[in-house]
Order: sequence, then structure tokens, then C-alpha cells
Amino acid sequence: MKSQDNNDPQQYRYLKFGLLVTGETEELHLPKLFRALMESGYCTFKVLSRIPQLGRITSEKRKPKLTVTGTNKAISTKHTDLIALPARRHLNEANTYVILVDDLEYHNQEQPQEVFDRYRDILDSLPPEQRHRASVHFLVNMLEAYYLAHAEAVNLVLGTSFANYPGDVETIRNPYSEIKKEYSDFDKKEHGGKIIENLNVEYVLSRPDTCASLRTLFKWCSKCLGESPTDKYQLVNGILNDITKPQIEDIP
Repeated sequence: MKSQDNNDPQQYRYLKFGLLVTGETEELHLPKLFRALMESGYCTFKVLSRIPQLGRITSEKRKPKLTVTGTNKAISTKHTDLIALPARRHLNEANTYVILVDDLEYHNQEQPQEVFDRYRDILDSLPPEQRHRASVHFLVNMLEAYYLAHAEAVNLVLGTSFANYPGDVETIRNPYSEIKKEYSDFDKKEHGGKIIENLNVEYVLSRPDTCASLRTLFKWCSKCLGESPTDKYQLVNGILNDITKPQIEDIP
């Protein structure tokens, strides 16, 4: 893979993607989800920090008061440093990108734009030269949903007999509970890590009418790497998440 540098279009860069995550399983195992990208030898993914999970604000008293410099956008004061500081430290290095990844759980799905904006406003408080290198993406409704799009990986680890979910796994209200129904001892951290190691993301994203949010995340990474969209991950014709996809266009 080649990623273009503004000063030298022919220069190959080794990109370092830093992950800000909100869950224990993601903190332990999420870099494995990007295994196929790392196999190219031109990038790596690592967790920078586990951060607080921010939902939509429902009380007027809790509305943030500060604004991003030069804008009228309000930002949270309580959690800004926990998110912005590790992002800024990572982005101070050359050839770096930051991805904030959160579960968009069922109770937040009525107002996903509000959840996105809370995180995005914090990242927009970064210096201007860093903002486009930081993005927010959702796992819908949670990481475990994607296991059910590649049931072979689940069955290999748990010895179950799941079939691939026939619809869009991002519509499953509680994928964790669905797995627990068949395997009551399912442990997100222990078994989840092994499943991710066997999960074929290209297969998960092989249907262009499903997994809009996960595909948007991979398309953002692909754009950072300087790749042109292809049928791999269905990046040409596959559906994207309407809320997170504008970040792709922000990458120079």
C-alpha cells in the first residue's frame, strides 16, 4: 500500500493508527479487527487509551458551556482532556491518525448525530493541522454484531452451530445476548479476542447492503492509506454511515 506525502508523492509512509476505545473488549482486542490492513506492512493499529463513553445529553443543565476556538460549537468540559490529550500526543508524531471507536448501542440510536457530535466536537478542539487526522466511528450495536456476519469464526471458538445472520447485523438489538442464548458461558474478553483473530472482515463486508458503519470505518482507513476504493470491503458500491462518512472527504 502506498500513502502519498504532500512533499514527496512517491514516498512510502508507515502509518500509525491510534485507537481511543470505550469498552474492555476493544481495549484488549480491537487492533486485531484491522489485521488485514496491517498485513500489508504499511500500517499498524494500537490502543492509545480507554475513554469514557459519552451518550447524548438529555438534560439542559448538563449542556456544555465551552466552545471550540474560532467556532460556535460547544464542547464538553468534563471529558475533553481524557479524549483530546491522548489524541494530541499521538498526532504530534509524523504519519499518525486517531480513530475514536464507540458502540452505538440501542438506547442511543434515536439520536446518533448527537452522540457523534459530542465526540467530534472534542476532536475539533485539536489544532487545525490535526483535526482531519482524527475521526469518530461506531460499532453498531456493538462489536459482537460483526461476529454473527461470519458465524464460522464464532463456531470455531465456541463449538456452536450459528449460521450467518441473514440480514444486516448492525440491526441486531443485542448481539451479545444472541450469542449468550446459544453459549451461556460466552465471555466478551476471553472468547471475543479469539473470535476476532478468526474474523474475516472482508467477508463481513462482502454484502454491499449491510454493515454501513463498519464499512465507513474501513473506507476512512483506506483513504488515509492513499488507496483508491475497490470491491474489497465493497468500498465502491457498499452503503456507508451517513453520519460518519463526511469525515472521509476531510482527508486531504
